[in-house]
Amino acid sequence: MKEHYDVVVVGSGMGGLVSAIIMAREGKSVCVLEKNNQYGGNLQTFVRERTIFDTGVHYLGGLDKGQNLYRYFKYLDILDGLSLTRLDEDGFDLITFDGDEKEYPHAQGYQNFEQKLAEQFPEEKKAIHTYCEKLQETCSAFPLYNLKLGKPYHDDTELFTLPAKAYIDSVTQNEKLRAVLAGSNLLYAGEADKTPFYVHALSTNSYIQSSYRCADGGSQITKLLIKRLKESGGETFKHSEVTQFHVEDKQVVSVITKKGETIKGDLFISNIEPKITLKMVGEEHFRKSYANRIKNIESTVSAFSIHIVLKPETFKYLNHNYYHFKDHKTIWNSHNYTQESWPEAYMVSMGTRKNQGEWGDQLTAITYMRYEELKPWSSTFNTVAQKNSRGETYEEFKASKIEAFLKVLEAKFPNLRECIQSVHTSTPLSYRDYIGCNEGSMYGYAKDYRNPLKTFISPRTKIKNLFFTGQSINMHGILGVTISSVVTCSEILGSEYLLSKITKGSSKTNEKIDA
Repeated sequence: MKEHYDVVVVGSGMGGLVSAIIMAREGKSVCVLEKNNQYGGNLQTFVRERTIFDTGVHYLGGLDKGQNLYRYFKYLDILDGLSLTRLDEDGFDLITFDGDEKEYPHAQGYQNFEQKLAEQFPEEKKAIHTYCEKLQETCSAFPLYNLKLGKPYHDDTELFTLPAKAYIDSVTQNEKLRAVLAGSNLLYAGEADKTPFYVHALSTNSYIQSSYRCADGGSQITKLLIKRLKESGGETFKHSEVTQFHVEDKQVVSVITKKGETIKGDLFISNIEPKITLKMVGEEHFRKSYANRIKNIESTVSAFSIHIVLKPETFKYLNHNYYHFKDHKTIWNSHNYTQESWPEAYMVSMGTRKNQGEWGDQLTAITYMRYEELKPWSSTFNTVAQKNSRGETYEEFKASKIEAFLKVLEAKFPNLRECIQSVHTSTPLSYRDYIGCNEGSMYGYAKDYRNPLKTFISPRTKIKNLFFTGQSINMHGILGVTISSVVTCSEILGSEYLLSKITKGSSKTNEKIDA
């Protein structure tokens, strides 16, 4: 590690790595500092009994040739190395409910999406079409989502103040269809009295365009990004936890690691959540109103996940995801569960292998869990790099939650329990410790249609050589975080200049990629 770099990136999530690549390609000396044993943030994978599980990337959208994520990945030069499995065309997501045997599909391609839902709701063709038109219209208003220049989207207050639930409810009086259209809202932790429609639109549109899984886990994206970064002269260092930003004369001059190393730089990009970054810099270096606003932004709810290793040849591979709810009334409110009603909703996703056969080898089920449930153990910290036990009561807590979750899953998959070889868990504390998100938040800061500017955070901070990137700056998800890196680096390099580099030579056809 050198003493001085042109650009120091703190955190190796997708936002940090893409920012590092962009700056390294500009001839800058760049280093990325990561606290964990594994790079990648939500792209991290873990192995249990020789079975690979994803931490956060269960599927990707917009990857057909010419679509938005395809074009960003083409610029990053990582497409050729990716091993992908295309999900079911006629239902990549299936929305289901207790007491209803029907499975309501979200299909790939807007024409197919409308057709498949109209088969379930023949009287609602117009409503379904109106909804699809609004999705596409909303997404077209975000320039970088479509790799175009344009005015900052946050200037359009009308776009940001349209409520998701209220808009979907206005399209149709059919309560089941309302629930089905909003049925994948675990993708963004949607809340009835808070979530704007644009969050719903940006989260679902690219999956309707095309949906894929990473064969053998999303960490392959990390490996390809690091390879491309090193080809451009960038450096990466794990087990290098930054504990402090050192400020002199209103500029960051260096960061200090837990091991006592000092790394100097000209520019600093933090891929660490802004709330945490402010503490590491020192709140006294920011205006009190600015620091207070960031401290008081609400984070989205956290999650509890069970990761099941399946016995060989017992459970067939499902090439789609399930979003299941107790009933259509819990769609927007399942985070408000009681101890007796938990879990009220869940997502089920299966990992795929490069040579995926008939049988699955693993299954992940995810549901909401509020951080407050983990308060008794919140002072403990546990990662691969720093192993600690949270104690016997924590293990008992997890065991009781596993049992409650399995009972609910068995109603959907009656033979599941006899297919289980072993069960492993992730709690809000797991996400907090490994991903570094506030209270294990699933998707960063909760956007609020009632006060859209409250959650807007510029990548340019009040310290002129310190920049933010990551899911709190733009949107969560692989696409959202990739765009956040472009937003951040545009502040340094100029938006027109950078976008011309990204779009140069990108195909505008819409063929499918080989998978």
